[in-house]
Amino acid sequence: MTSQPPSSQPPSSPGPPLSLADVVAALEAERADATAQVRDLERAVAGVVEASRDSNADDEHDPEGATIAFERAQAIAVRDRQLARLREVDAALERVATGTFGRCERCGCEIAPGRLLVRPTSHTCVSCASVR
Repeated sequence: MTSQPPSSQPPSSPGPPLSLADVVAALEAERADATAQVRDLERAVAGVVEASRDSNADDEHDPEGATIAFERAQAIAVRDRQLARLREVDAALERVATGTFGRCERCGCEIAPGRLLVRPTSHTCVSCASVR
């Protein structure tokens, strides 16, 4: 497989025009947003953990314990989703850098520009994504 240098345009197919610069800007904005959310969620998790240390609450026997455990688990789950989002964005930026952005990883066909506008981290075309 030969690597193509990144072009200024993703593969062309029917749909609205899509510039690679716009895609990169959208991905970088999404990365900044996800990074900020991870940072905020890390603080939230630390706050819940710290709050539970200040009390003698036993999660199993304290009526408020379930709330503390739930808040901690919820914050961790949301944080983990944002970390996954960051990995998706980084993978999309890597595809831009290697010149494979806009090509389906399964079948090699072009991903519709409309799909990339809505979900710039897409790595499969609509047909392949619907097969999952």
